Amino acid sequence: MSAPAHIPVLLDEVLEMVRPAPGRTIVDGTFGAGGYSRAFLDAGAAVVAFDRDPGAAAFVAQLRRGGEFRLVQAPFSRMAEAVGEGGADGVALDLGLSSMQLDEADRGFSLMRDGPLDMRMSKEGLAAADLVNQADPAELARIFRLYGEERQARRVVAALVRRRAETPFERTLDLAEVVEKALGGRRGAKIHPATRVFQALRIAVNEELSELEAGLVAAERSLKAGGHLAVVSFHSLEDRIVKTFLNERAGRQGEASRHAPPRADGPAPSFALLTARAVTPSEAEVAANPRARSAKLRAAARTAAPAWRIAA
Repeated sequence: MSAPAHIPVLLDEVLEMVRPAPGRTIVDGTFGAGGYSRAFLDAGAAVVAFDRDPGAAAFVAQLRRGGEFRLVQAPFSRMAEAVGEGGADGVALDLGLSSMQLDEADRGFSLMRDGPLDMRMSKEGLAAADLVNQADPAELARIFRLYGEERQARRVVAALVRRRAETPFERTLDLAEVVEKALGGRRGAKIHPATRVFQALRIAVNEELSELEAGLVAAERSLKAGGHLAVVSFHSLEDRIVKTFLNERAGRQGEASRHAPPRADGPAPSFALLTARAVTPSEAEVAANPRARSAKLRAAARTAAPAWRIAA
C-alpha cells in the first residue's frame, strides 16, 4: 500500500511535550498512518502504538526503526494493560480521524465521498446506517444535539424519519443530501450543512467520548512520575473533556490556569499542567494542512502521586 497524504498535526509541539529519546518508551495512542510513531522512532524511542482499525497494520512496514516498535490492535483505553502501570515515559493521543479513514470512501466517514454509511473504526458492531435507520427519533435527536451540537436536530430527525419509512439509508451522499435539504441548503455556509450530523454519528458509533475518558485514565496509570501526556483534539466536546480532566487531576478549580493555587481538598494532584491554555497550529501549518485548523493541544506532566481512584 502506498503512503497516504498524511501530515501529523502539531508534530513539533507534540515532540516537545512527550520528549522521545533513546531509552524512553512512548505510547502512540492513535497510530493511524504512523505519523507520530515515525517521528518517535526517528528520535530513538521505543514505541507502543494502539489502533482499533485493522487497516492500520498496513502502514507498519513503512516505519524506520530507530527504536523498538509494537502495534496493538485495541483502543487506547487499554494501554495500561500493554505497557504496565508506570511503564510509559510519554503518551500522545491524536483524536482526529486519520487521512486513511477520511479518504477511503468505503469507510463511510466522509460526506464528500459516496460510500456505505458505515463509520466503524474497528469495522465491528453497529454501523451508522443502523443508527439512522433504526434508532428511536428521540435518541437520534439526542445524538445530534449532544455529539454534533446541531441546533436544528429535531428538523433533521423529522426528515430522516420520513425518508427511512420509504427507503432505508445506505450511502453517505444520500444521507448528506437529505440533511442538507432539511436544513435549507448551504446558502454560503463555510461547512457542509451535514457536517455536525456526520460528526455526531461517528462519535456515537465508535463511543468516542467514553473511550477518551477511559483513555485519559489509562494514561494516568501508564505514565511514570515525570512522564508527559499530550492530547490533540479537534472539536469542542473532546477539548472540554481533556481540559476538565487535566484541570481536575492538577487540583485546579474550574477554569483556573496552571498559575492558580491548587485545591486543598481531594486526592494529591496526579498531573501538573504544561500548557496554560490550548496550543493551536500556526497559520503556516494550517495553510499547509487545512485539517489542522481546529486542532488544540493540551499537555501535562505526571506527578509522583498515585493515580486517582475511579468511583464505581
